[in-house]
Amino acid sequence: MLDEIFKMQREYADMLDKSRFPKDKEERISLLCTAIIHEACELQRLCNYKWWKKPEPFDETKAREELIDIMHFVIHTALELGMDAKELFEEYIKKNNINRERQLHGY
Repeated sequence: MLDEIFKMQREYADMLDKSRFPKDKEERISLLCTAIIHEACELQRLCNYKWWKKPEPFDETKAREELIDIMHFVIHTALELGMDAKELFEEYIKKNNINRERQLHGY
């Protein structure tokens, strides 16, 4: 499934107007990080983090949409870094193992 997501994201990225996308890889990654941050803020806004404001019902459908927006930019960033689905999976496993070890040792 992850292979299919990468394929779809690559095809989508090829459709985009690149005239406003930087030529420099570092700048592209920086812009993608900015997009990830803003999408994460959109997801957070759906949560009732404002203790001073009357809470609204949590919109799980909209939250899922925002999560997928984040995922689009994460996968696009992986593509910019030359990663494929297999490499992303392998890196995830490595980091997950590190995080587990940290928890076992009082991180």
